[in-house]
Amino acid sequence: MMNKFMKYLFVFLFFIPVAIQAQVSGGPTLDMITKAISVGDVSTLSSYFDQNLDVSILDKEKSYSKVQATEAIQAFFNSNKPKSFNAVHNGTSRGSNDQYCIGNLSAATGSFRVYIYLKANSGTMVIKELRFDKE
Repeated sequence: MMNKFMKYLFVFLFFIPVAIQAQVSGGPTLDMITKAISVGDVSTLSSYFDQNLDVSILDKEKSYSKVQATEAIQAFFNSNKPKSFNAVHNGTSRGSNDQYCIGNLSAATGSFRVYIYLKANSGTMVIKELRFDKE
């Protein structure tokens, strides 16, 4: 009887926190997103987009649908072939689970400051804002 209790206790103590953490932090991690940016992988990057998001490319800011944002970022990467991405600062917004990352993108045409903002949406983190500014 005690052996069975210990098995259930182990399952509860080990698996429940893992399941809760997966729900809270569901979706992409900043590491997955920054890797996609560093190689210009728009397909992977766009899979993390919200249905509507704000995109700013070289001072041209606009709200886009997921499809339109994918096309805009693809055009940017076609003109500015990424070489590497270095995250400079990231964290969690005060009072919410929203996350952000600020980093430097080195591209064939120069350097860009990149701002990424992720928002919790139905238990999953999605990119709500993406910005590329010339340095």
